[in-house]
Amino acid sequence: MSTDQHAVVSPLTLPSLPYPDNALAPVISANTLGFHYGKHHRGYVDNLNKLVAGTDFADLPLPKIISETAGKPDKATIFNNAAQIWNHTFYWNSLRAAGGGQPPALLKEKIEASFGTLDACKKELAAAAMAQFGSGWAWLVLDGDKIKVVKTANAEVPMTAGQKPLLTIDVWEHAYYLDYQNRRLDYVQAVLDKLINWDFAAENLG
Repeated sequence: MSTDQHAVVSPLTLPSLPYPDNALAPVISANTLGFHYGKHHRGYVDNLNKLVAGTDFADLPLPKIISETAGKPDKATIFNNAAQIWNHTFYWNSLRAAGGGQPPALLKEKIEASFGTLDACKKELAAAAMAQFGSGWAWLVLDGDKIKVVKTANAEVPMTAGQKPLLTIDVWEHAYYLDYQNRRLDYVQAVLDKLINWDFAAENLG
C-alpha cells in the first residue's frame, strides 16, 4: 500500500442501528437505546480510532483487529474497544421489533437436536445471562455441529474459542438498568420472549 493510499483510509465508523431508537419499546426504551447506542457504543468507536491511529491496526477491519489483539495483555485496551464495537453491533441485530416466537425451521430443528426443545434453549440462555457475574454477554453459538449456550465476561467474544456466534444478549448493567434497575432476569426474559431475532441467528447458522 502506498503512502497516499494509507492516508485516505477511513477510520472505523459507528454502524447504524437496524431500526429506529423507539422500535424495541416498551421492552427496551428509546431512552436506554439513546444512551446505550449513542454513548456507550459510540464511545468504543471513538476510543478505538484514537488507540489505533498511526499503528499497524489502523488499516485493519474490525474482526482482524480483534483476532490480532485477543489474549495479548499489552493490547488489552485495543481488544476491549474493538470487541465491544463488534459485540454491540451483533447485539442490535440479535433484536427486532415483534421478535421472539418460533425460529425458522432449520434453526429450530438444530436447536431441538441440541437442547431437546426451544423452551429448554431459552431457559439455558436465560440461565447463562443470570450466571454471568458482573458485566458480559450470553450467546447462542455453533460449536462444531452442535448449538450451545455460552457466556463471556466483559468484552470477550466466542470467536476466540473457535465458536460461531448466532445471537447474543448484553448483560452489562447499562443494557437494562434504566428500564429494569437490578431486575436482570425480567429484562432477559422479555428480550427472549418479545425481541430475540431468530431470523438473524438462522442467517448466521448458514
